[in-house]
Amino acid sequence: MVDAARARKLADRIQQIVAEMLERRIKDPRLGFVTVTDTRITNDLRDATVYYTVYGSDGERAETAAALESAKGVIRSEVGRKTGVRHTPSITFVMDSLMENAAHIDDLLAQARARDAEVARAAQGASPAGDANPYREPGSDEDEDDDDLDEDGGDEAGFDGHDATGDGEDGRTGRPSS
Repeated sequence: MVDAARARKLADRIQQIVAEMLERRIKDPRLGFVTVTDTRITNDLRDATVYYTVYGSDGERAETAAALESAKGVIRSEVGRKTGVRHTPSITFVMDSLMENAAHIDDLLAQARARDAEVARAAQGASPAGDANPYREPGSDEDEDDDDLDEDGGDEAGFDGHDATGDGEDGRTGRPSS
């Protein structure tokens, strides 16, 4: 096992080397507008996965994938030469679905905005089902639940909340105190 920081640094270096090679050295006409988005390497530094995106149609993406597959050997030898590691990792190119995911999320957000606008239009002329302010306000003259209290503020049954006898009973019959 290798230190995670070393693996991350090697993955970043491989990403730079691959991007530079695709820009300057690989002259395949099938290669479209490629952007290397990420590179991940296994903990044993044997396999590297290079994620890329291609701007264009599905046909151009397929041609770019074929061009990358045919240039894999040249890219791997350059990675081995520039990194200086004992075993050059094998390279796998994977199409990154970042653009499709971003477009899908944008579509979902647009649908949510449209639904929010519909709800706002429906609520524009609506009035509340109950009172406009459903909360009690202090000092209001509404009848507060004083029905079960006597004028002392105690319970009408004569219970004041204390154990007067000290026997663990609360003064009411049949209920031990808790």
